[in-house]
Amino acid sequence: MSPETPPPAGSVPAPAHKERLTKPQKLMRLLGGVLDPRAWAHLLKIVNYYNYTHVQPLRKVTRGPGVNISPTAAFSNPERIEIGARVNIGAGCVIWAGPSSGRIRIGDDVLFGPEVMLTAASYRYEDGHPVTQQAMDEADIEIGRDVWIGTRAVILPGARIGDGAIIGAHAVVRGEVPAMGIAVGSPARVVSSRKMNPDAAPLD
Repeated sequence: MSPETPPPAGSVPAPAHKERLTKPQKLMRLLGGVLDPRAWAHLLKIVNYYNYTHVQPLRKVTRGPGVNISPTAAFSNPERIEIGARVNIGAGCVIWAGPSSGRIRIGDDVLFGPEVMLTAASYRYEDGHPVTQQAMDEADIEIGRDVWIGTRAVILPGARIGDGAIIGAHAVVRGEVPAMGIAVGSPARVVSSRKMNPDAAPLD
């Protein structure tokens, strides 16, 4: 049976092994990649993407002192983004203000886990086709001080998150989370409240 011939129905295929390249084959693969103009063209696209989603926007974002932003975070419409002091923004976070009016305001001492997304605008979907040509609804996002937002949480237009709140990983937040509330799930709901050490200094 040739390699191209499918096995008979009901038969169990033989165990497969991952192909292991020899050193000469690895060298040829390296040379092929270095000399391939398509690889360099793709690199230029990556540099361009990094420039218009990170380097240029950060010049327009309003930031307080001590902010720590991962080099893989992405921003859109940065003139409507305000970040407080000592905020930490993790790897792969996406922060998109609205294209016209939707603002994002982030308080002091907020911690973002990896791949958190904030968007102050969303496409309408009942006005016609295709969806990408429809208008967008915008609403401001307000995040208070000392908030912790877990990995891959999504914060939607109009969300209000109070001081000291915690947003669980993968939560989808629309609406209000009260101060010190702990919200999880999709859609996010408040399941508990943050208990502080009585000796801890209160927020001013």
